[in-house]
Amino acid sequence: MKSSEFIKSCDFYPFRDYKGETERNEGDEESCGSLDDIDEESRLSINTEDLSLDDLQLDDYSNSTPDLQTPASANNKSTPSTTPTNVADSKNIDTQQRLAVLSFEQVCRLNDVMDEVIHIHGRGNFPTLEIRLRDLVNVVRGKLEADPSCGGAGMRVRDIRLNGGAASHVLATESQPYNDLDLIFGVELSSIRNFDKVKSAVLGSLYDMLPDGVSRKRISTCSLKEAYVSKMVKVNSNNDGDRWSLISLGNSRGRGVELKFVDSMRRQFEFSVDSFQIILDSLLLFYECSKLPISENFYPTVVGESVYGDFQEALYHLQKKLISTRHPEEIRGGGLLKYCNLLVKNYKPARPDVIKSLQRYMCSRFFIDFPDINQQKSKLENYLWNHFVEPEEEALKHQYLLQLHAVVEESTVCLMAHERRQTLQLIKGLAWQVLYQDQQRIMTQQPPPLMYANGIVYAPIISASCYCSCTTPWMQCCSSS
Repeated sequence: MKSSEFIKSCDFYPFRDYKGETERNEGDEESCGSLDDIDEESRLSINTEDLSLDDLQLDDYSNSTPDLQTPASANNKSTPSTTPTNVADSKNIDTQQRLAVLSFEQVCRLNDVMDEVIHIHGRGNFPTLEIRLRDLVNVVRGKLEADPSCGGAGMRVRDIRLNGGAASHVLATESQPYNDLDLIFGVELSSIRNFDKVKSAVLGSLYDMLPDGVSRKRISTCSLKEAYVSKMVKVNSNNDGDRWSLISLGNSRGRGVELKFVDSMRRQFEFSVDSFQIILDSLLLFYECSKLPISENFYPTVVGESVYGDFQEALYHLQKKLISTRHPEEIRGGGLLKYCNLLVKNYKPARPDVIKSLQRYMCSRFFIDFPDINQQKSKLENYLWNHFVEPEEEALKHQYLLQLHAVVEESTVCLMAHERRQTLQLIKGLAWQVLYQDQQRIMTQQPPPLMYANGIVYAPIISASCYCSCTTPWMQCCSSS
């Protein structure tokens, strides 16, 4: 058999007919143009900063014979192709699965979140900062991109994203409560100096957001940090490839703002339902350029991404309240607390057959990150304080601790017996404390007024929650006459 007939009989035909392609391109030269027709200014405007070696598929054909194939490849027709075209196609498919365009209803919910006025409470005599979220984003981005001579950081912002519970609230069909507003700024943090630039830019933004009438002569960056910043985290690990910084604003129990500046992060999610990120650049550009409000016939194209890997699958989990994750061994210690929080809110495991191993992974990671009993107590108290804010969430505190106690008791395999009993006793003590506070709050409430009718005073019945730890059933009584 001739080599050309042999190649055409295979499942794939990776080599082009360059002769026919050359003749076709010569006929279309006038209509398509060429790179020679591009002027020097347009040529320089081609952006190549986002290209990497992984995106460029380079093959060396100098030592190969493209018209021949080995007998092994001819006999085995099911061998997958490893040509550059197929590799690029697989990458495009993965990218398409991660991304999705938001609908008009979702864009409207996103617009409501961006127009929301947030309150950044300060300690002491510092005033409360009131600013819309969209304005806060513009102020911080302006400080990051401004020239250092003008008080800026002189850094390039790749993109700005909305993350966490707020992103899930935008994408979900039903209303999803969220406690914090998580914003991700893509910046370069290759040097330690850039971390300091980010910190200075945020503190400078707080200084610019001070209300009119406030004397700024004696206000320094240190005082602004003590007044408005509740948490600062800097991660620069060459081994794990993590380079990011977190600055949390606000010192009250209300809805706070978390600004995360990310160069690279190995693990960006815990479960599929919190893996959504909404790219805000197109919406911010719409605010800047358009004077018309968002309508059904005129709204920007906003793209969402699921770092879980499959946007539609993650959205299905969010709508159906299912718990799923990938690579559970990479979940941090707080994943156990998040998992029990989802269980209390009526989320169910997407795969009940593997949930036991997932629980063991999370329990082990929790005790690795928080080995000391005092660290465990501090972590639990902070989690209860920050994630059970609303009145309907306050009522779930006791149930949450009971759920956490059950998971730790069932799935902890990495502790010694006395350490395990110590942790379980800590959780049980916190549960009793929460229950006692609930009972005290019910008893101290002002009693409802009495009702008087027909010479009789009616006292209303006050319902109170009851908890009994006794597992023995009551003795049944029967009387016979």
